[in-house]
Amino acid sequence: MTLESNEIEPRSQSRSVRKRAVILGSVLALLICAVTPYNNVYLQGTPLGGGHFPLAPFCAFLILTLVAYALAKLIGREILTGMELLVSWILMALVSGIAYTGLVRTFFINMTAPYHFATAGNRWAETLHPLLPKSWYPQNPDAVQLLYNGLDGGRDMGWMELIKNIPWSAWTTPLITWSVFILLSYFVMLCMVNIFARQWVDNERMNLPLLQVPLAMEEAVQNKNLGGFFGNPYLLAGLCIPVFLHILNGLHFYYPSVPDIPTLILAGPYFPKYGLFSAFHKLKIHLFPAYIGFAFLASRQISFSFWFFFILGGLFIGALSLFGLNIPAAALGVTFGPNITRPEETQMLGAYGIFFLFILWLARRHLADVVREAFGRKPVEWSGAQWFSTRHAFWGFVIGYAALILWNWYFGMPLIVSFLVIGAFFMIMLVASRIICQGGVAYFSLTMAPLDGMMSFFGPQFFSKMGVLIAGVSQKVLFLDLRESLMPSLFHASKISKRAGRPNMFLLGMTVTIILAVAVSFISMLALCYKFGIRELQLDWATRTTLAALQNVQTLVESPPDPGHWVHFFSILGAVVMLILVVCYHRFYWWPIHPIGYLTAYSSAMKVLWFSFFVGWLANSLCMRYGGVKLFNRLRLFFMGLIIGDFVMGGIWAIVGLFGDSSYMVLYN
Repeated sequence: MTLESNEIEPRSQSRSVRKRAVILGSVLALLICAVTPYNNVYLQGTPLGGGHFPLAPFCAFLILTLVAYALAKLIGREILTGMELLVSWILMALVSGIAYTGLVRTFFINMTAPYHFATAGNRWAETLHPLLPKSWYPQNPDAVQLLYNGLDGGRDMGWMELIKNIPWSAWTTPLITWSVFILLSYFVMLCMVNIFARQWVDNERMNLPLLQVPLAMEEAVQNKNLGGFFGNPYLLAGLCIPVFLHILNGLHFYYPSVPDIPTLILAGPYFPKYGLFSAFHKLKIHLFPAYIGFAFLASRQISFSFWFFFILGGLFIGALSLFGLNIPAAALGVTFGPNITRPEETQMLGAYGIFFLFILWLARRHLADVVREAFGRKPVEWSGAQWFSTRHAFWGFVIGYAALILWNWYFGMPLIVSFLVIGAFFMIMLVASRIICQGGVAYFSLTMAPLDGMMSFFGPQFFSKMGVLIAGVSQKVLFLDLRESLMPSLFHASKISKRAGRPNMFLLGMTVTIILAVAVSFISMLALCYKFGIRELQLDWATRTTLAALQNVQTLVESPPDPGHWVHFFSILGAVVMLILVVCYHRFYWWPIHPIGYLTAYSSAMKVLWFSFFVGWLANSLCMRYGGVKLFNRLRLFFMGLIIGDFVMGGIWAIVGLFGDSSYMVLYN
């Protein structure tokens, strides 16, 4: 297997991190969680915690770095070291998504939709209400009605007064019940990351493109060369491009008479509606300097594979159409996948399963050591990327997994179904984390849902009615909308902790921050909804996708259809293709394609990012071919400048948006 890496390891040595860095990062993280619902939902501003390289944490990290460096120059001693700044950043990045798509964007609609949207037409009162666990949902109809309409006089209340007037008695039981599920899931993720961190970070030396800019800034601070870093002509040249672009386009947004530079090109009209290129009839070219920068910093093999499989996937759909295989969307049956629209896309059901087995196979020796260490048959080995021993991680995983199974069983899901559903959830989460971390995919979305694979393999009759309901609702709560999921950030945190020292303090800081972030995000979103009412907030996507999930559950409860033969055919096809890809990738050093590219071929994220990966791959390839490592080390600063400039302008326009009726979006929303 080839393990190509463009990562340049920082030269600075690890230094012990003081408590101030953890406390600072935690406080700022909670502040971001408190503000995010108001900014993202009510103001419709640039998402503060969007994606896996969130805006607000990076802007805070940049400001803190500049201030700490200036103070160090002024008073002659360091207030915060580079590593401490990096630790503060990862704590912010870790939990910023919880306050939006990572959890609370759909959470309270999930908790109220089965009752609030029940009508005589959808017959949820007859089909779903008898199955709904009472402790999952607020049982006070008035509290639910006020959530959608807002408290009387809520708009005139201060935030603290508003929080006091929230009908907490209606929410106490549901919030406690679901907090158990959420925190157990986070605990299992933490244990999984602790188990796989040594394999991914140490053994495979995985390139983590999303970490390269923060690591480079940390190195510059440690080496007392931050001025040289930001004064580098290559970085300044890259920085100037997004700054100029977004100043011009931002002014055009507010003052249309100012000319703009288009960052969205509709290429679809250049392709026919029918024939080989029919899948590209709606093709869009998005220009995002930051995403081009991440693509350049990723392995060339991976960045090539992302755009290559996106094009190949479209050609495959066109070829089927060309040969007369126009398979209707109805052949999909009932699916929960957020982006799956065609039977051909069910290739991902088999592909994800095979790639998960490939991950386990690559780590087979490491996992065998973990099991031996867990049962005391081998001395415990420590890695800097771990927060606690693999023995504790193994038994923590087993206990947490068992607790989640029992949680599902308590509410009515059969034990064997619960075991398999929870396994599917974490299987998809692990594969998605690999795609995001290794590929540098800052914006990611699933094509298929974990339950889609379960339904395809076992059939809906395998699930009881309660099993379908519990699996569908819990999947929507935490394991379906992965734009801002926790687990990839945990892997990034493991890389940082490897060099930070004091893993116990790092672990304690993460744990406390995650728990408090969940609580703060719940309170912030509830306060926003009771102040303005969900009806007045722009939560159409959250409402639509939640209702769609419940409608799918109802269909499976009333008259569960068997998966069509086309779903089975394409699932097997996807498994075969992925098996060929992983064998070739592992056996032939010259093999140019990485298997994770296939996993994103039909993802809506790649519809946005494919061109960025193409440009990043092209620039990286030309650089290494004609300039080698020496030129790469220079040009990487240029592409880091693209990233920094894009996020700086995103932060500036986000602040401007606070004072207006609308906000210019720098990054993809």
